[in-house]
Amino acid sequence: MSQPSWLRIDGARQNNLKNVSLAVPHDRVTVITGVSGSGKSSLAFDTIFAEGQWRYIESLSSYARLFLERVDRPDVDRIEHIRPSIALEQKNPVRTARSTVGTATEVYDYLRLLYAKIGQVHCPRCGAPVRWHSAERVVDTLLAEHPGGRALIGFSLIVPPGTEPERLWSDLTRRGFARVWLDGAVVDLSPPPRGGGDALRAGSVVVVLDRVGLDPAHRKRIADSVEMALLEGGGRLWVDVAGGGPRVFSREFRCVACELAVERPQPLLFSFNHPVGACPECKGFGNILRYDEALVIPDPTRSLAGGAVEPWTSPSGKWYQRELLKAARRRGIDATRSWAELGPDERRLVHEGDKAFPGIRGFFEEVEAYRYKLHVRVFLSRYRSQFPCPACRGTRLRPEALAVRVGGLSIAELLALTIEDAARFVAELGLDDFERALAREILRQLQAKLAFLVRVGLGYLTLARQTRTLAGGEAQRVNLANQLGSQLVGTLYVLDEPSIGLHARDTARLADLCGELAHAGNTVVIVEHDRGFIEAADWIVEVGPGSGERGGEIVFAGALDEFRTNTRSLTARYLTGRESIPVPFVRREPRRFLVLTGAREHNLKQVTLRVPLQTLTVVSGVSGSGKSTLVHDTLYRAVARAFKVEFAPPGAYDALQGLEYLRGVRLIDQQPIGRTPRSNPVTYIKAFDEIRKLFAAQPQARTLGLSAGAFSFNVPGGRCEACQGDGFQKLEMYFFEDIYVTCEACEGRRYGPEVLRVAHRGRNISQVLQLTVDDALGLFATHSGIERRLRALQEVGLGYLRLGQPATTLSGGEAQRLKIAAELGARLATDFLYLLDEPTTGLHLDDVRKLLAVLQRLVEAGNTVVVVEHHLDVIKSADWVVDLGPEGGEAGGEIVAEGPPEVLAQAAGSYTGKFLAELLRRQGA
Repeated sequence: MSQPSWLRIDGARQNNLKNVSLAVPHDRVTVITGVSGSGKSSLAFDTIFAEGQWRYIESLSSYARLFLERVDRPDVDRIEHIRPSIALEQKNPVRTARSTVGTATEVYDYLRLLYAKIGQVHCPRCGAPVRWHSAERVVDTLLAEHPGGRALIGFSLIVPPGTEPERLWSDLTRRGFARVWLDGAVVDLSPPPRGGGDALRAGSVVVVLDRVGLDPAHRKRIADSVEMALLEGGGRLWVDVAGGGPRVFSREFRCVACELAVERPQPLLFSFNHPVGACPECKGFGNILRYDEALVIPDPTRSLAGGAVEPWTSPSGKWYQRELLKAARRRGIDATRSWAELGPDERRLVHEGDKAFPGIRGFFEEVEAYRYKLHVRVFLSRYRSQFPCPACRGTRLRPEALAVRVGGLSIAELLALTIEDAARFVAELGLDDFERALAREILRQLQAKLAFLVRVGLGYLTLARQTRTLAGGEAQRVNLANQLGSQLVGTLYVLDEPSIGLHARDTARLADLCGELAHAGNTVVIVEHDRGFIEAADWIVEVGPGSGERGGEIVFAGALDEFRTNTRSLTARYLTGRESIPVPFVRREPRRFLVLTGAREHNLKQVTLRVPLQTLTVVSGVSGSGKSTLVHDTLYRAVARAFKVEFAPPGAYDALQGLEYLRGVRLIDQQPIGRTPRSNPVTYIKAFDEIRKLFAAQPQARTLGLSAGAFSFNVPGGRCEACQGDGFQKLEMYFFEDIYVTCEACEGRRYGPEVLRVAHRGRNISQVLQLTVDDALGLFATHSGIERRLRALQEVGLGYLRLGQPATTLSGGEAQRLKIAAELGARLATDFLYLLDEPTTGLHLDDVRKLLAVLQRLVEAGNTVVVVEHHLDVIKSADWVVDLGPEGGEAGGEIVAEGPPEVLAQAAGSYTGKFLAELLRRQGA
């Protein structure tokens, strides 16, 4: 490769960066690594990407620039040779149900074109093939199928009701027609035939234009007759070949069997986001909202008298509850029996009611009359769920679109395939020469886009999957595949941990793709902790040495060979094995199990999951093998329903045993702790209540008459009313995403001047919110309640977070570890089942070590911890591992191996076992 040009940064001071100067090579892959909170994102996103985006925006119209004066630029002295930048972050901003993987990647656009161009149309009513014929095509068909035969060519004439036969024959003769087809025979119109009333009563009569031999020598005569018949017959042609029986050809799209007129396919017919193609019943959503018995009667163990009907347990539903009990007495129904014990007739009374009792249906109909009130709409929404649309069965499209097929599949059936299967289908599509010529460019684009999606490790997703259901890592890889397909050059790409959610098997492929992106003429900057990405990088930058205020420096910048020998780099020490996460000396022996049998949701194949109680269990497997379906959708929901914590229907399974050994369940996922800047870490872990009480106890606060409520930014009193305590104001950017800018009244301090005069150990409440957790521990060391909760944040590797950091800036991994800290900071429960999904997201190896210590603490307290994880260091530290696979999608959904990590490392056919064995061998375990 040629020598690179350089992107140069001088004096970067954004967030915790300490006057950093750095050079990054263009047309190369640069990995920025370092411990959590060291300043990697501040350098990559808040400085490099922000400046590149700023300069691009500067090229926009003056109207757009009116809003940009209030947007903070990166705090940096100078950045030279920067390119237009694109950020691929670990976020999924899509909220609409109309976006799918197919539409987000433009694959669906090409499929719509493909089906409109070469789709074989079928009748939506009877399923028979629908064909249209040009005159030339009819002639070719007749000559090819009946060489040397004789044929009658004519057309079917529609006869108005009440038409006299004599008048009809006279009209036909005057127009120059000489013969008709009556009662299975050709009849001359001169002289006019007698009778024919039966044919006329049927509403039509066949007029014969020509009797001709089907010989190539007569091709012009046949073509002229066919043209005339199509013209006179309104696009329809009647042919009777001797010995073959009558046939009908149509220039229109019309079913030959039932004569239903069908719309000619066009791309819009296959769009569920347009009225032309969307199912008229569900408007293209694929589902409809209906009242759900599981929500109306969430606990089937309750009796009618005990409040089984949840809407009637509130004060506004008391009258209906009394009427229900009266109806039960009239019908002789025992109101003390549980809902599960009631028979069909008894349940029907509760749902449908009778003349004296409206029932659940009547109740909702009455309440719906007040839907114009907001609180009524909110109330009704609590009892509705999405059910597949009965008209389109969840396919979103109208019947005419579903009746068009390519390669034997409708477009909905093709979308239901995984990306890997769809790529195989498109590659193996059997087309004739005409169809292949027509669809050549469409197929080329389709194959390229599907190939990119497979290469970024998303082959297990279906094209119909809603984009809003994707994890942050999956959404990022969808965007990466789009960028690979766009083939841009001279662009700066900034990626945020693209390896998250990927099995070790797929990481190398993704690193190669990033290399291709760079070598095509782009600058690729990746924030990453993964060993494979670091070793594949052309240039490595480590930020550190610590987190928060102890970070923000460039520890190393250079090539891999120099990086390995660097003694100052913590990452290099882990990479070369000088430091490592130790393999446990002793693993906990399983004594009792929580057993889930017959799990079969989505791609699970009658799985029996055995979770040893009071152990650390890891569920591993390649992407799309069924881990989340098994752990979250089935196990968690089944246990939560049993403990009446949540009533969402679990995935299909047969039985759940071992619940008697548990006292509860906690799901610690990566969902945000809040969606506005008002939410922050210190309020989430309940430490802010104690801090406010401490400030209210200060002498100056007493003098000013300030209570603990005055130090809250959520209620009026002491907060800044200009921003209502947010410290930010939202700018609605109609051409970009909304932007939060610093409040001019309080300058981001959230509070009014009076409150800011009160100090604890020299710091006011606003300054306390700006402290990192590590710094705040020193300030509140003598206050045990506050110190205990803050210490939990430090233990899960979040010591670098600021106490008042807005929740909107937290990653999914940070939000998840914040939830773990909230559990540790409160009184630790025992005999609970904790379920976590990839808690190592965003963690450096040194922070993974800390996280494992916290998880082991939960287990030592007598709890069961189940972790869905790809990280090999977590897998090797577990007591028990369940590996799903062997592949993703339909080729997965089975337990490949289970047992201690050493057993998994020896399992044939386990990809996880193969990489785990290599790690254990490298560490001498």
